[in-house]
Amino acid sequence: MSSMNDHVSPARPHQRFTEDGRRVREVLTYARRGSRFTAKQQRAWDTYADRLWISDDEVDKAGFSFAACFETEQPLIVEIGSGIGEATAALAAQRPSYNVLGFEVWRPGVAESLGRVGDLGLTNVRMCSVDAVWCVEHLLGPGELAELWTFFPDPWHKKRHHKRRLVNPDFARVAATRLAPGALWRLATDWAEYADQAREVLDAVPLLEGGPVPRWEDRPVTRFERRGVAEGREIVDLAYRRV
Repeated sequence: MSSMNDHVSPARPHQRFTEDGRRVREVLTYARRGSRFTAKQQRAWDTYADRLWISDDEVDKAGFSFAACFETEQPLIVEIGSGIGEATAALAAQRPSYNVLGFEVWRPGVAESLGRVGDLGLTNVRMCSVDAVWCVEHLLGPGELAELWTFFPDPWHKKRHHKRRLVNPDFARVAATRLAPGALWRLATDWAEYADQAREVLDAVPLLEGGPVPRWEDRPVTRFERRGVAEGREIVDLAYRRV
């Protein structure tokens, strides 16, 4: 079997065209990091990727459907930015009657997530490294999501990088339409300024209602949360419901 490091085609970004037909690459909400695996991550990839990872090539096929990638037809939950799969595996294990699709572009994180999910024997999780914003807009239909999770997204805290934040007006409007009526978008961040911006963005979406909530007890404490707390930052949980 080939190494995950051999599969380095970029997650497809949004694309648009100028009036004269030139393609323009739009701003992405993530940055590529290193792709070198540890021995443990390579073993996880070799053991579980064929079954649990959705390749970029698969997504490119005509008629592709995320629903068809799962063994059982069940309501779909999407997590954007799964990291190393700490929340993904724990929450999916508690929800066997839901399918969980985790998006993560950091390849070692994908491998580690596969290991966590596979070692638990979960059959209701799939991982994908294609641009999540693109997939939500182009490959998921209106009302298809039972829930959306964005836990500790990259804060892009330098002002000149704020345009790269995941929670922005354009994505929020699209994401709201993909949620089923009554479905929740759950968010968590350890950056107060990002939490304030997220609230401003989401409060302005007519299809959503919600705001700050107590910490979601089901969500495990991940390394991102531990680091934020250790550095003195307050964790903010938000929940918005599709009306």
